[in-house]
Amino acid sequence: MFVRWHGEELVVTVIEDDIPAEIARHPRSTPGNPVIIDEHYPPSARGTRTARPTNAAEEEFLAIGPGAAAWLEEAAAQGVRGIAAKMADAVVLAKLRGADTVDRALGTAAVASRFADADLRSILDHQAFHTGPAAPPRATENHSLQPGTGAWNGFGQ
Repeated sequence: MFVRWHGEELVVTVIEDDIPAEIARHPRSTPGNPVIIDEHYPPSARGTRTARPTNAAEEEFLAIGPGAAAWLEEAAAQGVRGIAAKMADAVVLAKLRGADTVDRALGTAAVASRFADADLRSILDHQAFHTGPAAPPRATENHSLQPGTGAWNGFGQ
């Protein structure tokens, strides 16, 4: 493997079957600010990482479901503050509104990176009134925002 600078980029090259091949490029960084691109690394031999509770409060939160685990992993990865208080709030909401409902909202919050104090309640309120996915609007020949080609009908005649 060979690593070299090319302008403002770090270029990583390997030799496979006597042929050099570039396998990665990273923008130049500064000391203390590494550039890590997950796609440049093979899958972990340990498999996927899952959240494991370290105390009773975390255990109760993760028992809500896979949406809770996804929320915790994303919140921790983004450095969200006050995670313990937000987890406790979610546990209370799960007891009041049902674990499945709160788990769905936590999964939505994780995907949308919504970790503010009122976000979970806002998502729960939204999901209470919008029970299913909305049908996507479909453009037809009679109704479309795309300009038609009618102006070209007389072209060349």
